[in-house]
Amino acid sequence: MGAAFQPRSKEFNDFNALKNADDWRQKRYGMTKLVDRFSRKIDYLRISITDHCNLNCLYCAPFGGRRKLTHPAILSHEEIVRIVNGAVLAGISKVRITGGEPLMRRGVVELCRMLSALEGLESLTLTTNGVRLQEFAPQLHDAGVKRVNVSLDTLRPERFRKITGYDLLSQVLAGISMAEEVGLRPVKINTVVMRGINDDEIENFARLTLKKPYHVRFIELMPTNGCGFGDHESLFMPVEEIVRVVKRVGELSLEPAVDSPGPARLCSLPGGFGRVGFIAPLSHHFCGSCNRLRLTADGNLRTCLFSEKEIDIKGPLRAGASIEKLADIFRLAATRKPHGHRLKCTEVEKTFGRDMQAIGG
Repeated sequence: MGAAFQPRSKEFNDFNALKNADDWRQKRYGMTKLVDRFSRKIDYLRISITDHCNLNCLYCAPFGGRRKLTHPAILSHEEIVRIVNGAVLAGISKVRITGGEPLMRRGVVELCRMLSALEGLESLTLTTNGVRLQEFAPQLHDAGVKRVNVSLDTLRPERFRKITGYDLLSQVLAGISMAEEVGLRPVKINTVVMRGINDDEIENFARLTLKKPYHVRFIELMPTNGCGFGDHESLFMPVEEIVRVVKRVGELSLEPAVDSPGPARLCSLPGGFGRVGFIAPLSHHFCGSCNRLRLTADGNLRTCLFSEKEIDIKGPLRAGASIEKLADIFRLAATRKPHGHRLKCTEVEKTFGRDMQAIGG
């Protein structure tokens, strides 16, 4: 595998003694940050490792059925690690594994172990629907995953079946408990709010933070190329309205932003152990502080979730590109990152250009 994956060397065992990945990168390569044209530091890469999923959520599954990628089209574990090596050289210090459903991919634990061992990578996290999390949480923790995000839109079994197509809520809740137990903290619960579908559960989700140290994040529904419930405009609930509902549980205290460019505005409820977050990609987009790139399951870099423009990195990789050349592709991607998306709440005809599960949304 060559330079794609190497165990931690004695020469650079002092990485942890340095302040952060930028210091390490400066020491080893004479370079530091990856910065785009708008002075945003780009240090976060989301990787879709599969387009397969074991749920069939109606707002995610595209009309006409999923178009599954062929096996040769999808990046191998070794290819992903080599690309991340290039990403780290360019300035990436945080990686999130996504899907599809990443726990559907064979060997996902070993892939996480390989990635977490890379010098210069400060954080490895994973987003899952939670169905297989009870089984995998201990292994993921041992493999170096720091924490998990769990997508969960309802706490009612019958509604879970309606939204996802499967009666698996008990497995998801067991997975969340196991993740907390093994130390994948904080567990973050991502809830897409849909008017008339699950908006009557906003208070119940918020109350979870009064009992557990979870981060419950309410997310505005984004227009995709599939929604089995109806049109986006009728389902969309702006974050201001979601906030008003949460305030019925208790007065919200806005948490100070501690050097975090993440999309969620974090708040706490009186006496709560966890946090409540609000993510508004449409009504109050966070483009001005966006720090991420996305790697699709079939090896393309996307500079924005809402953009159809992609940069092929699989082609150069399979043609024998060096780690330095792969790093240059990440630098190119940074120069092409737009200032912000132009998608408005009413522009529901727009999509992501491909099925969401292959993007690593």
